Amino acid sequence: MPHVALVPFTGFRIREEEMLALGMTLPGLKQRASAVAQLPALGLLTLAGLIPPHWTCSYHEAAHVDDQLIDEVMRERPTLVALSALTASVEEAYRFSALLRQGGTRVVLGGLHATACPDETRQHCDAVVVGEGEPVWPELLSDAESDELQPVYRASTPYHLRDSPIPRFDLLGDRPRPRFTVQTQRGCPLACEFCGASRLLGPFRTKPVENLKRELAAITAQVHKPVLELADDNTFAGGRDTGELLETLASADTRYFTEVDWRVGENTDLLSGLAASGCVQVLVGIESLVFRYPGMGPKQAELPRIMNAIDAIQAAGVAVIACFIVGCDGETQFSLDRLAKFIELSQVADVQLTLQTPFPGTALRRRLEREGRLLPDRGWSHCTLFDLTYRPDAMDVVELELAFRDLVLRVFAPPESARRQAIRKRVWQNNPRLRPCESEPFSST
Repeated sequence: MPHVALVPFTGFRIREEEMLALGMTLPGLKQRASAVAQLPALGLLTLAGLIPPHWTCSYHEAAHVDDQLIDEVMRERPTLVALSALTASVEEAYRFSALLRQGGTRVVLGGLHATACPDETRQHCDAVVVGEGEPVWPELLSDAESDELQPVYRASTPYHLRDSPIPRFDLLGDRPRPRFTVQTQRGCPLACEFCGASRLLGPFRTKPVENLKRELAAITAQVHKPVLELADDNTFAGGRDTGELLETLASADTRYFTEVDWRVGENTDLLSGLAASGCVQVLVGIESLVFRYPGMGPKQAELPRIMNAIDAIQAAGVAVIACFIVGCDGETQFSLDRLAKFIELSQVADVQLTLQTPFPGTALRRRLEREGRLLPDRGWSHCTLFDLTYRPDAMDVVELELAFRDLVLRVFAPPESARRQAIRKRVWQNNPRLRPCESEPFSST
């Protein structure tokens, strides 16, 4: 029987040594790194749900290439190895592909990076999937079986999510999972300059609730009251019936985390059912206090309005992680000090700080490339969200790197982390889905 080995390169990556050391010692960063590292690779698990009955498959999560991974995959004697990797891990995937191909094993690679850089990716594998994988997957497997693999597979039309299979969560094995991933939509109706997420794979679409119900049933069959991370770019940004979505999530008896924008806090109908649906925490992008990114559309607003909306979300029992992008145009030591003071005075339940990162395929990268500001000695493995890959406009490279580390130390210092933990506890007292004794329902956020 033909066999396909599915290998996602997952995990939390930081290149810069001092930031890596900080990330391993500051509790907030360490916990988030652990959660990210253990999130299932939803893309490959979904493709596994489309594998024909006469094929067999295996799933091999990997953070890095080593002899154990090679031996584990090659023991399966695969007809094809399918790799997925984000930009920060794609060079690791290229290295693994080279080792496999030396032994005659055929390799296909897809995902966001492969879609943004197909010509580059083709140099490192036998086939590359550009865009969504589901429409071309059956043809690709058929070609692999008949030894007629094509160099590029590209869908001619967007994939309709009503045809989505149930992801093969059974391939995850018995290892406990802090969270499962579920996608309720693909793409985003907004076009923020820095965004390199699933909007690169096609237009914005929502998944029918009947499909979502089947996926949730598959998860709850394995885990009682699971914790979910919705793999959406902006869960409530579209025009779908949010009431039906909330009812579906509530009926599955889950707790979940997702990404939204601040406008949720002004939607009274949505707020009234958000916590009851199982939502415990959301990430909201405030982005920058000094720069207005193009493409944010109705998400763009004055800071007081955004903060009032965040207060409303937390009053409804849902904790907010406020996300800030550091290093945009106009950033200075003064602006970073102002950001630190703003965070210290704010009542947000948690904070995420990342360095501006020009991912391939984004308008931000195209702009910085035109301006000659990309650092030539920092390749894809530096695209971690915590390593600087471009020349700032108002600071030099070393100044921004040092300032970012100082900001992280200040914002995630033990007293500040304890203060935000107390805020989360107060917020969650208003969440009807949490027991009073549950002080940290997302211990790995």
